[in-house]
Amino acid sequence: MTVATLPLGREVFEAAYGHVAPHIHHTPLLTSRMLSERTGFEVRCKAEMFQRTGSYKIRGPLNKFVSLTEEERRRGVVCSSAGNHAQGVALAARIHGIHAVVVMAENATPSKVAATRGYGAEVVLHGTIWDEANEKAKELVRTRGLTYVHPFDDLQLIAGQGTMGLEIVRDWPEVDAIVVPIGGGGLISGVAMAAKSLNPSIKVIGVESSGAPGMRDSVRAGGVITLDRVDCVIDGLRVKRVGETTFEVVRRVVDDIVTLPDERIFDAMLWTMAHAKVVVEGAAAAPVAALLEGLVTLPPGSKVVCVLSGGNVNLDQIRGLRWN
Repeated sequence: MTVATLPLGREVFEAAYGHVAPHIHHTPLLTSRMLSERTGFEVRCKAEMFQRTGSYKIRGPLNKFVSLTEEERRRGVVCSSAGNHAQGVALAARIHGIHAVVVMAENATPSKVAATRGYGAEVVLHGTIWDEANEKAKELVRTRGLTYVHPFDDLQLIAGQGTMGLEIVRDWPEVDAIVVPIGGGGLISGVAMAAKSLNPSIKVIGVESSGAPGMRDSVRAGGVITLDRVDCVIDGLRVKRVGETTFEVVRRVVDDIVTLPDERIFDAMLWTMAHAKVVVEGAAAAPVAALLEGLVTLPPGSKVVCVLSGGNVNLDQIRGLRWN
């Protein structure tokens, strides 16, 4: 794909970066000698676990909120999430002086509820699963006039997430490939378009849980599918249906998608803690897992960036796990 045919062009990402950069940390690319030795690549890790709110998720809302009308800003915004999207929306809204309502399931982790409230959002607890919380969020759009902030299927949000791609290429212009986790597809869509707007030859490889391969299966089917079941416990990867917009971007721009079981991803979480000395959440460990398992096929010595998308670990998920 040429730069001219990208769904969003370089100028869009440059503008988004102007909106986002004053409010975020420019996170580092960490070198990993052990990961490089294990894979035969030269590997660096984009450390978004050091980002404000502990993940990349603040980038998208910061860009989206700039485009709201004065009336929309006055009424406020709403989203449904039990994790990083909730906190990203909450803090971005506070920065822009916008009231945010976050709908979370009644069984959401108390620490995540507290963190979201701590960033200034109004938290509404409803239902026991995300789908029920999301229906409540849409009800609040109708009854309170709030603007809905989708967790991934929104081009303004995608442009904000893509600012990470600009940082990666500018910090390491020689990069050959970027490995990115896929949940709904917002992050990889933005990173792929932004990176390729600077260098179209960069390869972008997505990683999904084999228990929730919604994007891979949709690409193979030629259209968005809804998975019959999801056998995945990792929040950032557990999606039954990817976005219509993100599917179109990934289909056109992403070079490959690989999958592996949650167990291997949890192994990579612990490997990263032990060897890279950083704490990453499950979705963030997926690119590391793909490299450790030999699923990324590139020429030896390729310069590869692993996107460590966040570090908000649910400790209950990893209790009892063992790493060899």
